[in-house]
Amino acid sequence: MFLFLITFLSLYGGMHVYAFFKLRDAFRSITHLSGFLISWMIIMTFVPLLVRVAEQLRMERTALVIAWPGYLWMGFLFIFTSILFFTDAVSYSYRFLIPHSSIRLPEFISLTTSSRIALLLASVASIYACIEAGRIRTDHVVITSPKILASVSRIRIVQISDLHIGLLLQKDRLKKILEKIRETEPDILISTGDLVDGKLNREDAMSELNPLAALLASVPASSGKFAIIGNHEVYAGLSQSVDFSRAAGFTMLRNRSISLANNITITGIDDPAANPQAHDNPLIETALLNSVSPESFHLLLKHRPKILPESDGRFDLQLSGHVHGGQIFPFNLLVRLVHPIPCGTTITKAGSHIHVSRGTGTWGPPMRLFVPPEITVIDILPARNK
Repeated sequence: MFLFLITFLSLYGGMHVYAFFKLRDAFRSITHLSGFLISWMIIMTFVPLLVRVAEQLRMERTALVIAWPGYLWMGFLFIFTSILFFTDAVSYSYRFLIPHSSIRLPEFISLTTSSRIALLLASVASIYACIEAGRIRTDHVVITSPKILASVSRIRIVQISDLHIGLLLQKDRLKKILEKIRETEPDILISTGDLVDGKLNREDAMSELNPLAALLASVPASSGKFAIIGNHEVYAGLSQSVDFSRAAGFTMLRNRSISLANNITITGIDDPAANPQAHDNPLIETALLNSVSPESFHLLLKHRPKILPESDGRFDLQLSGHVHGGQIFPFNLLVRLVHPIPCGTTITKAGSHIHVSRGTGTWGPPMRLFVPPEITVIDILPARNK
């Protein structure tokens, strides 16, 4: 935890320092701007930590009041510094390639003007990102398999992931998401982790958050609702998160498999955060996969989009999330450096399918830029319908 705090404060604080000098230089004519920026940025650097402390102390109103400006600022800062980095790269490249003495720089390439342009673009992009975060898209995937009984016309699986129910996702927002799910009429509803966010205690899981669990529980799924553990369930308190998920009507699949009608088997694997000592240990996963009949359509649920070499080809479809698609551009480009399997549906080398969700909610900033949230509808058809 200490290492995480140092890393977070170094990176996030560094972004504030970079933005401070750019804003100060771009608006030197404004009196007392530097003092205001220094005070604001110091406070904003520590707001995410203060929100967590307030949650742990059960000061929910205080946490909510500081969370909204703090996380909106975080999203804006991500976008602003990304644009600044690009404009600085252009400006310095121009200066390096074309000496000042021979050609006068265009006004828009000057560092001062480019910082002002970056501020304007970041402001517009941030507003759009807040709007886009509320526009849930329904992505459709169709998979055919000879393992599905010919008498079955269709098995509809609906996946949600990374909902992050907490301070910034409450009843009104959840209702809109659940309306979308109801419209799809799922046979099976799947949550691939991070259903909750923030620090929960036993009373939260059973009382304050219970109306939200009741909303989730009201969504019908004829063949059942199933969930797995993501890393944020661990951060929120594992036992309390499991209580909430069960109250929401989900059967928790914690390193176990369950057989359903129509020749479907679902296996759920805990996120490594639940047991760091077993990180990347293939023994549990391969044992579960080997225990499932190869004649059964095997649905594998893993929060992180990683396929172990020992597992590839031993499942028919893996559902994952975790990456949010990067959530805010340009992080959707950078996230593939850590998680090379892209969002969407991919066929593996061994012929298995994996679908990685962009996520249904948001983490941190309630914003999404060019990475819209999704509910995934997966129709499994018998091979005769191919």
